[in-house]
Amino acid sequence: MSGQIIEKENLRGRSGVFRDRTHSGEVLAESLEDFRNENLLVLAIPAGGLPVALPISEALGAPLDVAVVSKITVPWNTEAGFGAIAFDGTCRLNGALVPTMGMSEEEIHQQAERTREKVVRRVREFRDTDDYPGLPEKTVVLVDDGLASGFTMLVAVEALRKKGAARIIVAVPTGHSRAVDRLAERVEVVCCPNIRGGGSFAVASAYQSWSDVSEADAKKMLKKYRRGKG
Repeated sequence: MSGQIIEKENLRGRSGVFRDRTHSGEVLAESLEDFRNENLLVLAIPAGGLPVALPISEALGAPLDVAVVSKITVPWNTEAGFGAIAFDGTCRLNGALVPTMGMSEEEIHQQAERTREKVVRRVREFRDTDDYPGLPEKTVVLVDDGLASGFTMLVAVEALRKKGAARIIVAVPTGHSRAVDRLAERVEVVCCPNIRGGGSFAVASAYQSWSDVSEADAKKMLKKYRRGKG
């Protein structure tokens, strides 16, 4: 597969192009306008993907839900991941990275189990099921706040394919060029307005205002959205 890549040439290689996650979602929504008439389902990867996905859902008139997936981190750095686990139990380790981490098999197993427990809890708290009825008939817009290595997003895509998703659009405001190219081999469309390269990459560099989104904040956003649709 060689999927379509949608970007904004005037944003390529630039930092600080989005005011915040909400603004980045608005920019993405503009780039996704051509897909408005498809049977869309917007799935946010919590927690950081939710404030990006909300304006996309609103602008395109598409329902919003979440796809829980979490990276498996090293014990000494919660930002450094060497694998990921998705809502359906799909687990993948980054084979190229694991040997460089200096971790024993027991440590790897322990970190994976902690992540699995986290994912199970998040599924229960965010949506109470890992089923997505009617998924094969929908175009899934899978949203996060950025792609560094893209490994976590790849695991999310794999899990959604297992659930029957036939057409997936990965929508991220910013991403490393290597990660964007890698995702384009697995999905129909990658929409990434701000593609950057280089040896050092930080998702946060694309934003003028950046802070972590807590689980509590993400749940409040989703609850407010659902209340408005109820």
